[in-house]
Amino acid sequence: MRRKKADIDTLRGSGDVFADLGFADAPLVRLKSRVANEIARTLERRALSTRAAAKDAGATAADLSRIRNADLDRFTLDRLVRIAEALGCRVEIRISKAA
Repeated sequence: MRRKKADIDTLRGSGDVFADLGFADAPLVRLKSRVANEIARTLERRALSTRAAAKDAGATAADLSRIRNADLDRFTLDRLVRIAEALGCRVEIRISKAA
């Protein structure tokens, strides 16, 4: 059965998915997810197993598995940055005036 166009509501997002989902700390969650994504991309690019990467990163295999699965509640931003840097990533944070 096909729906009529009138039956579908469309909401325009703000551009910040975390704020749209109601996260009170949306800017922090966004930063953590970006760093974690880069960690996961680095592990993929270097074809590292979780255990091998854990040695390089100074973290546990369980921690890297959590990062790969975007389970970031246990991580602070600075811890994620330290792991990323240990894996050879350069992390820069820029601050500018809000629009």
